[in-house]
Amino acid sequence: MTTNENGALPTRQMEAIRLDNLLINFTTEFNRVLDTKTLRSSTAGFWRPAPAPDELPGYFPLGDLAVSGETNINGLRVAAVVRESGSPSADSTKGNALSRPDDFERVWTDAGSGATTDASIWRPIPPAGYVALGMVCSNDHVKPSLNAVRCVRADLVIASHVGSFIWSDEGSGARQNFSAWNIEPPTAAAGEIYFAPGTFFGVQSHNKPATPLAYALRMQIPLEVTSAPTAPVLYGYEAPSAVETGKMTQAAKLPWFAVRDNMHPVEQLRTSPHYRLERTDEWVLVGHGRNTSDKARPIKWTAFRAQDTTRSKAFSLLTSIEIGSAWPSESGNYVRAISFSAKLNQRFAHSETTLSSWWNTAPRDVIAMAAKNKAVAVYQMQSTYELLREDGTPATISIEYTDDESLHLSEFPSDENGNLPLSPPLTTDSTRGEDTPEQISDINVTPQPMEQWPTSTDTVP
Repeated sequence: MTTNENGALPTRQMEAIRLDNLLINFTTEFNRVLDTKTLRSSTAGFWRPAPAPDELPGYFPLGDLAVSGETNINGLRVAAVVRESGSPSADSTKGNALSRPDDFERVWTDAGSGATTDASIWRPIPPAGYVALGMVCSNDHVKPSLNAVRCVRADLVIASHVGSFIWSDEGSGARQNFSAWNIEPPTAAAGEIYFAPGTFFGVQSHNKPATPLAYALRMQIPLEVTSAPTAPVLYGYEAPSAVETGKMTQAAKLPWFAVRDNMHPVEQLRTSPHYRLERTDEWVLVGHGRNTSDKARPIKWTAFRAQDTTRSKAFSLLTSIEIGSAWPSESGNYVRAISFSAKLNQRFAHSETTLSSWWNTAPRDVIAMAAKNKAVAVYQMQSTYELLREDGTPATISIEYTDDESLHLSEFPSDENGNLPLSPPLTTDSTRGEDTPEQISDINVTPQPMEQWPTSTDTVP
């Protein structure tokens, strides 16, 4: 017997997270399965996700929730629920994403405690190739129904750790010991998110288990990629515009629980189930110059980086998102609705070479070799990241990054075939020496005003 104590409005159905032929959604509705009021231990409630059939038809729990205290969690907590997709796996050798357990193994009962009500906790026994992600409770000593929970195909999960303590029966007088623990996913690989469904891990002991068989769900961060903006072309001797028209080239789709927003997690789930972290790329002018002499001459400019350490730290503080590393960081002090670890694709985040480039704000000198009687313009790529809610409104400030790997030179006139020189006439120099007369003679240089200059680079294509 379970008790429905749902006083909250149902969560509107969000677009499901799809993992092959598995669909994942979230509910804030629960039935209380049992509590520990009649035990002599500390109090706790055990709740089963109960997604509304009209909102989330066909969805099953992955296990029950264990919550210390007596609070009614309806409308306050969130748990993942799952269902089979209507289409089979992309790999024909794989079966269904979900399966009923073959059986249940009893882990604990309150027998011997003298409690006026009965309680028991069970571990699902999955079929071969599947794993159980949680435990199932009962307000009697009878084995739960096989339809109470679903097991997940093993390739859709990740082995995880036991996290913080929830509850133990210490002091209950029961013949068996028991303790319940949160599940903590490992650090995510680049481009992935690992997240616990909200279930708990239980053992016949009051001590934290050393080698648990706990699991969490895993997903790839969906990434939308389009072509980069066209490289600028110099069409005359005059200085070109400082910034070429940019375009959105990549967008990462993040689930609500991976983003910190200025609202309660349940409200966040209802108002913005997904976020888009969009990257817009544009070519920014480093400098322009004209060589009026009859021999090639070098031209040098100072390139400034768009990276702003203070702004990047503020972005991470407000959203919890770390651009180049996994998040949330250990120092985060906010309560997470779903325990998770996430990490952006390294190419999307400009961190495939080194994360330190996000914190390197030092300018660099860029030197271009201008052919005789020609004008040259040097550009570098700048990316702007903006986090948008599902309704398109900005969630916080934007941040910028200058791509250290992208320099582009255009000259006028081009060669007789309309092409730019095959050899890259660009170098960079972090030293700041004085130009010699030979270097600057007969060269007309048009640098950008300092406040318009992009960030620096220290590499050459």
